[in-house]
Amino acid sequence: MQAFNHTRQRYLAEHGPVAGRPWARMRGLIGRASLQPNEGLLLLGTKGIHTIGMRFPIDVLFLNADGWVIHSIHGLKPFRLSPYVKNATMVIELAAGVLRETGTQVGDWIKVTRLSRVTTQRLSNTGSVRETA
Repeated sequence: MQAFNHTRQRYLAEHGPVAGRPWARMRGLIGRASLQPNEGLLLLGTKGIHTIGMRFPIDVLFLNADGWVIHSIHGLKPFRLSPYVKNATMVIELAAGVLRETGTQVGDWIKVTRLSRVTTQRLSNTGSVRETA
């Protein structure tokens, strides 16, 4: 998965897994020590997330079906719940600080590109989420 902020002309994530199935979405980043630079996790079909069982804070973007940012969270700490975002169809989890560094905010347009299964497996550094559609 790649996420590019067209509004700011900045990459948010150059690689990362896609979680489209319920178990993959629930597991998310649990068990990971951190996100690598330029890495993100795309969660499909979700309107809220949790950081229960995680070891590090994350930045979170909630996107509508057209890729517009409709809600963002900076530095969501471990063992927290996000709000339910009614019109969200996908969520991108990023390393804490990425939203600030890129200037990403509500109203920006994010182009999400799903990479092939082989590419995603090669780039992923753990067995957490390796699902692509």
